[in-house]
Amino acid sequence: MTMMKKLTEKEELYCRKYVELLNQRQAYMASRDTERMKPNTVDRRASELHQKPHIQARINELMAEREQRLQIDADYVLRRLVEIDQMDVLDILKEDGALKPISEWPKCWRTTLSGLDINTTVTNYDETTTENILKKIKWPDKVKNLELIGKHVRVGAFREQLDHTSSDGSMTPKGAINIGELSDSAMAEILKARDAADS
Repeated sequence: MTMMKKLTEKEELYCRKYVELLNQRQAYMASRDTERMKPNTVDRRASELHQKPHIQARINELMAEREQRLQIDADYVLRRLVEIDQMDVLDILKEDGALKPISEWPKCWRTTLSGLDINTTVTNYDETTTENILKKIKWPDKVKNLELIGKHVRVGAFREQLDHTSSDGSMTPKGAINIGELSDSAMAEILKARDAADS
């Protein structure tokens, strides 16, 4: 078993911020003094840091800890999306069409609604009978929900097939530069231009 490289304070902070924000740029800016850096420098350095094996290992470790703590993973998300998709208004109505008491609603209904407006009116003046009149129940957008199910990693209903081959059948983009064919002076000019853009 190999030992993971010890992280600096800033690297540890970057990893924790990345797990919180899921954004390399924002995590880098939260873990470093980037006030005098150009945006493309921040992006490049964040990307370089993020690609380091010991950083990736720590991020994976922190994400696994969070997943264990919250018990939320891709399967949980998919199960919840399916529950939402299967919500049926008949689950909350009595046979006569009246609304069931909220305590009798399935948990999925109680935890997923984003809005509920009920007006209670008295049907008899002696107040022996009351009737609930439903004005509005706002439930999740079913189309959006199906889209999220379709985009789920294991479902892959909307997975696009991209063709990366060029007209010559290779994977090399047109106009690509083979760095091995550059002279030392040409390579030095490219690096100098890149460094000038970053400062």
